[in-house]
Amino acid sequence: MHDIAVSPPADQAHGLRRLFGAAQAQPVLHLALVANPHVAFCGVMLERLTTVLAALGQRTLVVDAAETSPAPHELAALDLRDGIEPLSPQVSYLAARGLPLRHVDTRGSSAHFLERVLQAAPACQVLLVHAGAPDLARLYHQHALRPLLLADEQPQSLTHAYAAMKLLATRRALLSFDLLLSAAPGSRRADAIAQRLASCAESFLGAALHDWAAVDPASDVRDHPGAALCALVAAQLQLPHDTPELPAPAAPPAPRGMPAVSRAMVRAMTLN
Repeated sequence: MHDIAVSPPADQAHGLRRLFGAAQAQPVLHLALVANPHVAFCGVMLERLTTVLAALGQRTLVVDAAETSPAPHELAALDLRDGIEPLSPQVSYLAARGLPLRHVDTRGSSAHFLERVLQAAPACQVLLVHAGAPDLARLYHQHALRPLLLADEQPQSLTHAYAAMKLLATRRALLSFDLLLSAAPGSRRADAIAQRLASCAESFLGAALHDWAAVDPASDVRDHPGAALCALVAAQLQLPHDTPELPAPAAPPAPRGMPAVSRAMVRAMTLN
């Protein structure tokens, strides 16, 4: 009589592991926006980015950890889910000022904080992290990244953007950057500013300004943000480069009960 080999039955969690294992096969995309305290209307720049991401069909979580950003929810230290506010069906917001520094390990890395964030927002497809260069260096300790610099037409903002580039090049050996420039439409200085930053990066850091886009902060939020910004975001995330179709200008206004955190985000970053 031959022995019949019987495989052990799968445990009850086997199906769940297969389901979530398949979901985790799709990696979360990262977009790192380098904070710049000398740029007015930072909230508008973030809004433009999330508008493009939503039009590209991405569910985005904004992790706002800049020095000028709102303080985190008092319960976020215990459970980050308590600090995440939904702003729309495709955009959520986490006030995170100071949180990356609280999660630094003995090697100077805050990557564990990003792991906690993703655990708190499992439906997130894009993580848009707005933070200063030192925090980004800690958060993305060993992560391939092309940081998105932020600047406007004021000399202080350009100086700060270059200093951030230098810090990330020195600490993390990051040598490729993009630039989001807040500028009036038809500005004669926008191209010169981008060229100057690219020249300094090449001459003094051996770094490259890969691409840049100008955004008019005074335009209506429902206006099309422009093909240059759409292409820049798509290239950052390696998504199709076709300019997406954005919501029509006649879209209904946001509900009057906008989350308090989102109001604080706009107020804090437009008055810096």
